[in-house]
Formats: sequence, C-alpha cells, structure tokens
Amino acid sequence: MNPVIQFEKWFDEELEKSNLKIPSACCFSTIGKDGYPNSRFVSLKEVKNGKFIVTGPLNSRKGEEVHKTPKVALTFWWTATERQVRIQGDACLISREEAIAYFEERNKDSRIVSVAFEQGKEIKSVEELNELFLKQKTIVGDKSVACPKHWGGFSIQPKRIEFMEFEESRLHKRTLFEYDTNKWTKQFLQP
Repeated sequence: MNPVIQFEKWFDEELEKSNLKIPSACCFSTIGKDGYPNSRFVSLKEVKNGKFIVTGPLNSRKGEEVHKTPKVALTFWWTATERQVRIQGDACLISREEAIAYFEERNKDSRIVSVAFEQGKEIKSVEELNELFLKQKTIVGDKSVACPKHWGGFSIQPKRIEFMEFEESRLHKRTLFEYDTNKWTKQFLQP
C-alpha cells in the first residue's frame, strides 16, 4: 500500500468534515541553525507526484534552515476526523515556474506582504508594520504583484509517514510506513 494515497484519502475526508478556516494547516519542523528543532504552521499547497508542497520566503528562518539541513517534518492534527499524520522527509526547492504559480494563487494582500516584508526580521512597532503595509498597498494600487525572487517553496519527499486514529479507549491505531530500497514497509505501533 502506498501511504501517500492513504494520506490523500484521509486529507479529503478531513476537508469534507472540517469547518476550520485553513484546514490545510500543518506544523512544519526544521533543524535550526543552532541545532534545536524549530516548528511553525504553514499551509500544505498540494501533494504532487508523491511529494508534499509548502511555500514561503526562502530568505526566512525556515528557508535558511531547510537550505542548511533539508531534513524536515510535517505534522497534521485533524480534529474533525480525530486523526494525526506525521511525515519525515527530505526537502528540495520547487522550480521557479511552480513558485510563481503558487504565488499567483495567493490573495493580493498576502502577495503585498511577501514583497514588502522580510519574514521574521525585527521591526520597531506594530504601527510601523501597518504603515509599511499601507504604503506598499498604495504603491501597488490596481497593478498586479509579481512574485519576488526570494519567494519559493519546497517539495518534501517522504521517508516516513505515520498515521494515528484516536480511539476513546486510548488504544489508538498507529501505522508507520517507511521508505527503503525503493519500497514502502508497514508496521503497527503500540498506542
């Protein structure tokens, strides 16, 4: 069994039942420059050719960390279906063409933020943040916002995928798939 197909099935079931504003949200973990794990929430864009796609500024902490150590993890916690999926894998940059296509799917304010700001860099105040945004919004006006060179994404090739279904009895069903020697192996784990 291919666990990526199982993921897509579970993801579709969650999307059908969920009333969350961003049901594609997942925790994206990297290995920090200082050796400590670093996690933040991102939105899964899609699963493409068996790989998981996330996007964002490449000059952000997350982008720099993935560039230095491309071993990453994604964690999905789905409340509507009471399931969790944990993925570990290797990240590589998506093509510039793909990055532009994903960028153009974003709403205009999100695109303006990506052009006007350097994600994670210090700013003096919230007022300055608002002023810079409004200034950039005025400059852009009715024009389209082009994808900046520092914006892109990562394609994550999974090495491990663990599925967990929560049970009231606390006997949660856990199944771990690991990719080795061109095939997936499957094992069941204790709760």
